[in-house]
Amino acid sequence: MTDPSSTLSILERTGLALAIGFLVGIERGWKQRTEPEGGRVAGLRTFALSGLLGGIAGDIFVSAGAVPLATTSIVFGAAFTLFQYRHSIEDRDSSVTSTVAGLLVFALGAYAAIGDPRVAAAAGVATAIVLAFKQALHGWLQAITWKEFRSALIILAATFIALPVLPDGPIDPWGLFNLRSLWILTTLVAGASFGGYVFLRALGPEAGLVAGSLTGAIASSTAVTLDLARRVRSDEVGASGAAAAASLATVVSLVRVAILSAVFSMQAVLKIWPALAAGAFVCLIGALLLHRFNPAHRRNSPYAQVKSPLDLLSVARFAVLLCGLTILANIASRLLGSAGLNAFAATAGLVDADAATLAVGRLIGNNSISPSAAAIAILLAAASNQAFKMIIGFVAGGAAFALRFTAVVTVATALGAMVAAWTVWLP
Repeated sequence: MTDPSSTLSILERTGLALAIGFLVGIERGWKQRTEPEGGRVAGLRTFALSGLLGGIAGDIFVSAGAVPLATTSIVFGAAFTLFQYRHSIEDRDSSVTSTVAGLLVFALGAYAAIGDPRVAAAAGVATAIVLAFKQALHGWLQAITWKEFRSALIILAATFIALPVLPDGPIDPWGLFNLRSLWILTTLVAGASFGGYVFLRALGPEAGLVAGSLTGAIASSTAVTLDLARRVRSDEVGASGAAAAASLATVVSLVRVAILSAVFSMQAVLKIWPALAAGAFVCLIGALLLHRFNPAHRRNSPYAQVKSPLDLLSVARFAVLLCGLTILANIASRLLGSAGLNAFAATAGLVDADAATLAVGRLIGNNSISPSAAAIAILLAAASNQAFKMIIGFVAGGAAFALRFTAVVTVATALGAMVAAWTVWLP
């Protein structure tokens, strides 16, 4: 961070304070642009000057201490609040948004001068966004149901309340069961399910299905595939559309494996990226074809009715399945020892290709294995993960969804294996 006492720093920070007020003032002034001259209250100029005043007060604090800043804050806060109060009485407007926005602009202006300017700038942009999307936020609040709100609270509680207090490590004497890892995977399943539901509600059946799958796959493509399979079985989405979305989620997962591998070894990435790229290309083409020849798409009715955003029973069943597979993977790796790296990668990849990739990557970092051996293990983990998702498709989604998704993934895996035979196995 630059020295706050230097002249250049003072000019930059004061300019940022003015810019924050100017940005919020544009939003406030735009909403009052139809008012006659003299009838606009707390618009562009008022908010810009409020931000500048906060910046100047912060500059004074750096050189003169806290008393001038505190005095200026109290006087400005009282004057601005009184002015807004009189205006609200005249217009019979009970909203306090403009008052809070004005005080926040002043505070951000002061923080830009004495704190982290990046945080101040980000908070200023966030303030303008919240103010600008008033109608959209109010419309969303009116449309949300109690079940949706409850689902979001459950996911947040599982992530920010329960997860931090769980032990990070095995809880059984044999070191096979990691409750924290299982909880994280379960939360990802719930989050992917709820995210897909929100996108379906917000963007509609076609765009929402794609956007939800792509976003959820950043966390877990396995969870996305499970959620899509469940929705197909409950007639919420069409089999072809869901298979297309699951194929796109697979593309994201393959890209993610390449990125994680690059963290530990560029040599390994150079060996595996052609195979991953080939598989991703096939999945992308398959998704486009499934979407193009989707009967539900032609009927413009890809789903009948979106149901519960968070099926706790289904999530719990999937968590138990993940737990069992994790224990089996640990047992297999212990029985086979260091010579069973490929077997370990294949079994661990059933549960989570990312976890297997990171485990193999750590071995590269410790110089325990060669980049070629790591590349083979990572590709096996990715392939086994695709096999696991095909099984999920049949168990949770039925034949209509599973056959379409399996056809795409099988061709992608086969092409990837042929490319890997040329780039990894052959000298």
